[in-house]
Amino acid sequence: MNMDLKALAVEVCKIARDAGDAIMVIYGKDDFQVETKGDESPLTIADKTGNDIICKGLEELDVQFPIVSEENKVTPYEQRKAYTYSWLVDPLDGTKEFIKRNGEFTVNIALIHNGKPVLGVVFAPVLGEMYYAWKNGGSYMEKNGETTKLEAPAFGLTDEGLGVVASRSHLNEDTEAFVNALNQPVIVPKGSSLKFLILARGGAHVYPRLAPTMEWDTGAAHVVLTEAGGSVINHETKRPLEYNKENLLNPYFIAYGNMG
Repeated sequence: MNMDLKALAVEVCKIARDAGDAIMVIYGKDDFQVETKGDESPLTIADKTGNDIICKGLEELDVQFPIVSEENKVTPYEQRKAYTYSWLVDPLDGTKEFIKRNGEFTVNIALIHNGKPVLGVVFAPVLGEMYYAWKNGGSYMEKNGETTKLEAPAFGLTDEGLGVVASRSHLNEDTEAFVNALNQPVIVPKGSSLKFLILARGGAHVYPRLAPTMEWDTGAAHVVLTEAGGSVINHETKRPLEYNKENLLNPYFIAYGNMG
């Protein structure tokens, strides 16, 4: 299929912004209607509202692909494995950050092609930052009507004082061991998929995620980072993360900025 990914990215940015705007209305209210899902993770009315807007928007595009979303019932792998293209959606990544009201949550939409993310849009509504990228097209951030091309600065893993992005919510033994092996690293706390984006912008260098995540947590930001010169590597195989797997749980991974 010969597809204009750049034009599609523009359309998807509009959908992400619509979802983000609706989420911000809920963010300003007192009651988020928090529920607990089967895996003990929180779910709010904002997750559901964002998901409805994104799915409706994607279904109205000229090109039609199946949608895999955190908030939809996941299609069995017997069907999914036949997908050439599919959307991968996390309408509100960082629900815990949303509930804490620290602003570090994002709307995430990725396009997956044969197991690889080829288009990614991440919108941070509180920050007013729209990140988008497409395969071989570069990576961009739009804020206050100004667009910046993102290029992660080169670094070496033995460099002194590397910025290591760590979650406010998770820091386990494996992650500590990874960090301690570096040369006087500096911890940069950040929530949600913003952890990838700070690498793409050059605000930090490496993000070790030696803990569980799902494909929809990473797909969109994965494209933004790789198109800025970075990489997202399976910690065990040392190969790029793959998508639309039978099990949508990601392996442990390390995300790098532009590691020379």
